[in-house]
Amino acid sequence: MKKDIPFTRVSDIKVAIAKTLNEKGESDWYAYIINNKPTHLNNILISSSAAENEDGSGRKTSQLRHFIEHLDKESFAKIERVDPAVFGFYNRYWVSFYIGHQVFDERFMLPPFREWEATRIEELDMEGVIVG
Repeated sequence: MKKDIPFTRVSDIKVAIAKTLNEKGESDWYAYIINNKPTHLNNILISSSAAENEDGSGRKTSQLRHFIEHLDKESFAKIERVDPAVFGFYNRYWVSFYIGHQVFDERFMLPPFREWEATRIEELDMEGVIVG
């Protein structure tokens, strides 16, 4: 069962919401997972949701689940598109993955932000917000 699986604390993994410009010159926002580890990750499960309040109360979004089979060392992958309407929410990402036969698990929470508060994210070469 889940209680019998030893989960190890995660380091060198980050989650970010960053913007790109589409062909019309408009901002498109996406969530990304960033792997700063010197090894690749396998079987990455990501659960995402957002809530109006830090304790999870208030208005909420649907919970979405994503799977990324493989992520190379020191690279990143797009998780999902993010609607700017949820920038004022607490965006949560629960990330689980394997390195070899060891499972790792971490929860990330991006606090509410405004588009003009975005800063440079070196790993992505984009503007956005990052946690991890």
